[in-house]
Amino acid sequence: MNKQISRVALVALLLLAALIIGTTYWQVWAAPGLAARQDNAIQRVAQFRIKRGLIYASDGKTVLAKNVVKKAGGQNLFFRTYPTHGFASQVLGYSTQGRSRAGIERQENAYLTAANANLGTIWAKLTDKLKGTTVSGNNLILNLRVNAQKIAENALRGKCGAAVVMNPKSGAVYVMASSPTYDPNKIESPNGFAGILKSPSSCPGSSSALLNRATQGLYPPGSTFKTVTAAAALDSGVYTPDSRFNDPGYCTEYGQKVSNAGDPEAPESFGNVNFVQAYQHSINAVFCDIGKKLGAGKIIDQAKKFGFYSTPPIELPSNELSASGEYDFKKHALFDDAGLADPGRLAFGQDKLLTTPLQMALVAAAVANGGVIMTPHLVKKVTSPGGGGGTVVKVKPHALRRAMKPATAAALNVMMQAVVTGGTGTSAQIPGIKVAGKTGTAETGAYKIYDAWFIFFAPADNPQVAGAVVVEHSPNGFGGAVAAPIAKQLMEAILPSASKG
Repeated sequence: MNKQISRVALVALLLLAALIIGTTYWQVWAAPGLAARQDNAIQRVAQFRIKRGLIYASDGKTVLAKNVVKKAGGQNLFFRTYPTHGFASQVLGYSTQGRSRAGIERQENAYLTAANANLGTIWAKLTDKLKGTTVSGNNLILNLRVNAQKIAENALRGKCGAAVVMNPKSGAVYVMASSPTYDPNKIESPNGFAGILKSPSSCPGSSSALLNRATQGLYPPGSTFKTVTAAAALDSGVYTPDSRFNDPGYCTEYGQKVSNAGDPEAPESFGNVNFVQAYQHSINAVFCDIGKKLGAGKIIDQAKKFGFYSTPPIELPSNELSASGEYDFKKHALFDDAGLADPGRLAFGQDKLLTTPLQMALVAAAVANGGVIMTPHLVKKVTSPGGGGGTVVKVKPHALRRAMKPATAAALNVMMQAVVTGGTGTSAQIPGIKVAGKTGTAETGAYKIYDAWFIFFAPADNPQVAGAVVVEHSPNGFGGAVAAPIAKQLMEAILPSASKG
């Protein structure tokens, strides 16, 4: 009798195990494949029966994305709404009834719908299924700081551009602002998507607000790229911070004069300077000569160490990320053939060079972190559903690559401080805090219309923030006058000891 009971119990256990395995497979691992089939009407409806996880800002309280419930056929269906409207819209993206997704909503869809393979999520989802209760997705807590993000968006309002601020030691992204922004709640309203898709008149030749200018926007970096050239020069051992140069106001490249900034008829001339001074005052002629001596190949190789020619590994869809580097404008494609590059102009950030604000933020962060680039991440952690949900995943700092020697980073730190204390970036000064930075004023092809840049980190002796700001198509828009003040506001918003004046 006991043997028969044992056999029955064993069979029951095997059947239960088969049920669990089968249910887990179809509901978890096979779910993405089923969801990808556009003609699968059952899956199309089933996704809205899942209570999609919430998305919070870094404080864990400010809700950036939540659900509204609608009754249909006796069922509760959950649809997305965004209570902060245009806040960090390109980062959040959207999730629509038509199954269109973008941003974090798309990239982290598995966590938000409880389709991820974490054991705790699998059991919670299986339990909900067996009970016949609503399946709830996991919540996301981002690293975005509400106040700093708002400051960035307000500073860029009415302009086209972007700002990225991160922790250089951990890679946590505190600010990712792209202007113009949009309200994701309007995506599904009549003519809403078409209106958002339309390129704003304030951004000549640029794409719509759907473009995440922080990660997709490609701009000539101008003199901010001198940081990469300086790293190549110092790492090579050919140059030191004490290396001397004579600046007549121009360098000669392919038989043509390449002038310093200022009036082309009477370009700036600094005479005899050292490397620190050349960087501090952003002397094109000096960097042009450095580029010719190093060669385009060494500069491109150094750029690759910083992450150029590859897309940064951040929690956004691949089609929302652009790789930085030299571009063949006719083919709309990257090229790294040094023979096709102009080494003099490449050295001071022009030629055919295009870069994203995120990439330039990583350049600043690399200097701040002793030459090591940390993997940038928007997500702070993933938590299970409910008010007191436990942690499913906590994102930990991870070193991505070494961009330069520690000694080179230390030298660049000093050089970037000199830019702010007495060079082209004095408008980024913060009382009581050592700020390091580099300005950039990139030619756009239009007369006296520039892309204004500033890359930065602070405090320079113990960096807690690093980043980049770019403002597109600025009339007489020099980086020190246009972008550096925005960077100052962002540093003051994040650094607890920053003097507010």
